[in-house]
Amino acid sequence: MGKPSPQNLIGPAIGKIRYQRGLTQAMLAARCQRAGWDIGENTISKIEAQIRCVIDTEIVFLAKVLNVKIQDFFPPK
Repeated sequence: MGKPSPQNLIGPAIGKIRYQRGLTQAMLAARCQRAGWDIGENTISKIEAQIRCVIDTEIVFLAKVLNVKIQDFFPPK
């Protein structure tokens, strides 16, 4: 059995940006919670590992909380 296909494209970029900001997954989850999105550290981990889908409103939320442009999450063309 092979490796399952990724459930999102942005997980690795979220992890990289989070790390560059000096945030743990728990810290990012806490920031999201303070901004109104009920998300836990485990879900952040699943997003970064590409085993959870991310819907468009969540992408917008993550960009706002991390203070980046949405396009910063996507691989270059």
